[in-house]
Amino acid sequence: MADFKHWKEQRLSRADASRKGSVDEPIEEIVRLLNGRETFCTTSSCSGRVVVLEQPPAAPPAAGAAGFEIQKQSCTWLMVTHQLCSTKDVLTSLQKAAADAIFKFEPFVLHVQCQDLEDAQLLHTVAIEAGFRNSGITVSRKGKIMMAVRSTHCLEVPLTQKGRLMVSEEYADFVVQVANRKMKENWKRINRFYSSLKFALENKDHSRSSSSEEKEKGNDVDSCGRKKSEAANKDGGSCFSEQNKNLESEDDSQSNASIFH
Repeated sequence: MADFKHWKEQRLSRADASRKGSVDEPIEEIVRLLNGRETFCTTSSCSGRVVVLEQPPAAPPAAGAAGFEIQKQSCTWLMVTHQLCSTKDVLTSLQKAAADAIFKFEPFVLHVQCQDLEDAQLLHTVAIEAGFRNSGITVSRKGKIMMAVRSTHCLEVPLTQKGRLMVSEEYADFVVQVANRKMKENWKRINRFYSSLKFALENKDHSRSSSSEEKEKGNDVDSCGRKKSEAANKDGGSCFSEQNKNLESEDDSQSNASIFH
């Protein structure tokens, strides 16, 4: 636990190395909630985005390769937004394309390092129930536990080839509207995830608190039992000897009453 805490402090003290340089507003509360817990540390995130990417001329694919694959590191970003987008913005961005351009919608993604497998499983359950059904847990050889919150409702459409628009403006408008619907659904799932995560963590805290209280009560009862037993052994009676005396007194009174009735 000490090692995880130390690593987390170092991780969170670093500058944000993402292209944007900060956490996306729609997921700020989720990131804050997780990093506020001792057992979680977020490592990367994106609330969801619509992008237009230009690919450099591709080399001939190797044998067995899938062919049309995006290599983001060598791409030029023509447009990116984490909000709903307009067809006009997309078409304007395509005017800058000299090579093949792809329109993409990418949903919410979050990577979290977890201290224990139990914590990762809790996060996984919440993610699946919120609709992020491509989520998963990985454990490295060194025991590093990573939980990835992912979804499958992506969209990827090629729009230009060598700078030439290959679709009609009507079709471009169609895919933009599809992406915007996916973005709205993405936001709904993010809200469900946040609400469910808060509920699950509060329940976990409550269970731990109740368990601790029960344990303390058990210790008190055991201590009381031992002390009373010791006292009773000295007196030659049970730990409830005083209570038994009272009951015996009540029984005697009832017996006497019945005799003289």
